[in-house]
Amino acid sequence: MKITHSDPINLVSVISMKIIEKDYKEQVEKNLKNYQKTTQVPGFRKGKTPMQIIIKKYKKALLIDEVNKLIQSELYKYISSDKLQILGSPISIEDNVNWDQDKDFLFKYEVGLAPKFDVDISNNDKLDYYNINVDKKLIDKYCDDIAKRNGKMINPDISMDGDLIFCNIQQLNDNKEIIKNGIKNDATVSMDYISDQKIKKKFIGVCKGDVIDLDIKKSFTNLSDLAAMLNIKQEDIKQMKFNQFRFIVNKINRMSSADLNLDLFEKVYGKGNVKNLKEFKLKIKEEAESQFKIESDRMLKNDVVIYLLSKLKLEMPDDFLKKWLLKNSEKPLDPAVLERDYENYVKSLQWQLIENKIIEKYQLKVDEDEVKNHVKGLVKIQMKQYGQIYDDETKLDEIVNNILQNDDERKKIYDQIYDQKTLLIYKDKFKLKEKSISYDDFVKLASKK
Repeated sequence: MKITHSDPINLVSVISMKIIEKDYKEQVEKNLKNYQKTTQVPGFRKGKTPMQIIIKKYKKALLIDEVNKLIQSELYKYISSDKLQILGSPISIEDNVNWDQDKDFLFKYEVGLAPKFDVDISNNDKLDYYNINVDKKLIDKYCDDIAKRNGKMINPDISMDGDLIFCNIQQLNDNKEIIKNGIKNDATVSMDYISDQKIKKKFIGVCKGDVIDLDIKKSFTNLSDLAAMLNIKQEDIKQMKFNQFRFIVNKINRMSSADLNLDLFEKVYGKGNVKNLKEFKLKIKEEAESQFKIESDRMLKNDVVIYLLSKLKLEMPDDFLKKWLLKNSEKPLDPAVLERDYENYVKSLQWQLIENKIIEKYQLKVDEDEVKNHVKGLVKIQMKQYGQIYDDETKLDEIVNNILQNDDERKKIYDQIYDQKTLLIYKDKFKLKEKSISYDDFVKLASKK
């Protein structure tokens, strides 16, 4: 067998595989003899079928199978040994093979090659790093949120903004009469999900027994929530003839906030960790800063991606990749859809190449102990959120091992650790200009990127 590849043109090369009779003959003859021993052909006893009949019936299929095995085995060995960095997988160039007459075969495969490049990051590469301010207003908001989450449900006589109104809901006709066999249901109306302020006002200041009539489609624009409230399918909403509904208030539910006292502090952070409101707010501030650092790092990573894609402008074998995507899509792919989405796909692939180059250049590695310790940390954080503290290391190791038996989870963990390590490289190599920013402004900035 002889395998060669052409010089690339626009990052596309052609691999030629010359397979001669000597490469497959011995194995095909061996398979034919096995067939003769084991195959039952009508008119002959098992193992007594003449070889000429076996050859006529099975040789072509066995030949094709053996040649395909050779191709699959040797093609990827060649790609690996010649260190061809291919994108996607080889695409067969159709040849007119005569399996009945030919003894030697020539197969050709088109391969898309990754561009050759280097990633050089220095102080000349400048980016902003945003530090999110945790101000008094934000801390007070988080205090209120915690107090609400740990509060208790009460049933006031009169509703106010933010309450949950439990209603009997019935469909009306054009004369505002209840339709006998119309849609009806008992459900909770959450004012937080009513965007129209005029509609929301109708549910504020109401008491048990009060009646509210409204056009349900204009009042509740989220079809999924509306369908759940009426206990019908979304398709039924679109086909609904009468949109007017009557809401009869049955009960008002309100989450009453817990008092900011020692009982709450210990419930949230454990006994002895927080003694007063000042320490409680300090703890909230520390947690918010830690969480916001993750958000700041995420924006930096996003900015690094945009910056390096623009700086390196990697050439790609676009025509090959489009052809490969059309051929290998799990579902039939519309060429127009491919053209529309191709830019996002190729940017993702370019970034993958850049990130792999960074990992290679800075010799970043992840070992099994790092993976296990990372997962163990995640498990402990999750348990803490549910108020559990896990000191049994043996049991913890068992949980970690179970998680890592899932290949998708294992890959996800490796990616997370590589993300952490590459982030340290970006912070070290880029010249970062630190900027203070409010949380609201940070959210606005992030939404634009």
